Amino acid sequence: LQMKFYSPLTAEFFPNEPDWEDESYNEYEGCPLDGHDLLQYADAVDEAVKKDIADFNGDLMQYYREDDSVRHKVVSAVPSVEIRGNKLCGCLNVELRESLNEGEQAVLCDYISGQYSDGWGEGFEQRDIRVEDGTLAVHFWQEDGFKVTPSFEKTQEQVQMTQRPKMKLLGEDGNIFAIMSRASRLLKNAGQSDKAKEMCNRVMSCDSYHKALNVISEYVETELTPKTRNKPNRGDAR
Repeated sequence: LQMKFYSPLTAEFFPNEPDWEDESYNEYEGCPLDGHDLLQYADAVDEAVKKDIADFNGDLMQYYREDDSVRHKVVSAVPSVEIRGNKLCGCLNVELRESLNEGEQAVLCDYISGQYSDGWGEGFEQRDIRVEDGTLAVHFWQEDGFKVTPSFEKTQEQVQMTQRPKMKLLGEDGNIFAIMSRASRLLKNAGQSDKAKEMCNRVMSCDSYHKALNVISEYVETELTPKTRNKPNRGDAR
C-alpha cells in the first residue's frame, strides 16, 4: 500500500548573467521561484533529490523515534518531486503495512514538516543545483504551508492512495509484450508511470515467459499475485 503527500516547492535562482534591471532579482537572495517556475528545471531538481537521498537510503522514517502506531504502520517515507498540474511539487512517497487514520496522518505530517524545516530539507536547500542558466536553491519547507497540523492540509486534496490495479491473465494469447503493454497502460492510468517504466525494464530483462509473468504480477494484481495483500513488496521497503 502506498500513500503520497504533496507539498509546495519554492526556490531562489541565481542566473549566470543577472539582469540588474529586474526588480525581483537580489544579489544575495536571487530571484524567487514557485512550483510553476520550477517546471523548466524539473529534471535537474529530481536528479538532485535522488542524489541527495542516496546518501542515507532516502528513508526519513529511520530518524523517527516514537514507538507508536505510525512507526508500526509506516514502512518508509522517501522524498521526491513530481509534476502536479502546472507545478513542480514536493512528493513524500510513503510505503504502508496498513492504512493510516486521520490522527496518524497528522502525526506523520508534523514529523515530516520537522524534517523538511530542520532536518533533511535544511541540508538539501543548502546544496546548489546547477542548471544551464544558473544555480538553484530549492525549499521543501514553506513557512505558510507547514505551520499548522496536519502540516500538509493546504494540499490535502492532492493526497492519493495507490494500490496495484487488477488485471486478468485468463484467456491471454501468450504474447508477453501484449500483456506487458496492457499492464503498463493500467499502471499509467492509475498514476503510477514510474512503476510502469520499472516493470517494463524488468520484463525486458527476463529470460523466460513465466518469469516475465511473475514480474508483471508484482505490479498489477493477477491470478499469480500472492494473496498477502497488506505486506509490502520486499523491494519497495527502505
